[in-house]
Amino acid sequence: MQKEAVLNLLGLARRASRLVTGDNLVLGAIRSREAKLVYVANDASANTRKKFSDKSSYYEVPLVTEFSKMELSQAIGSDRSIIAVVDAGFAKKMQQLLT
Repeated sequence: MQKEAVLNLLGLARRASRLVTGDNLVLGAIRSREAKLVYVANDASANTRKKFSDKSSYYEVPLVTEFSKMELSQAIGSDRSIIAVVDAGFAKKMQQLLT
């Protein structure tokens, strides 16, 4: 897994406006099937992790919990623990790098 490359791609996706951040917006993106990949910080609250794990599983959206809130926040330049990638190309490349 190439964590640094994935974090760099997250920053690029942010600058390209292909990310949705924050609880309610990410939930909406998952429900509308707009989200292609969801990141939940591994140090987010247990309730938050469970909620997004359940929603992602139900709507068949891949979920990544490899990164801390600090890592995700530094990658996108704002303090977030929940991020959805809404671009299929970015999501595919990130998944390739994560395996």
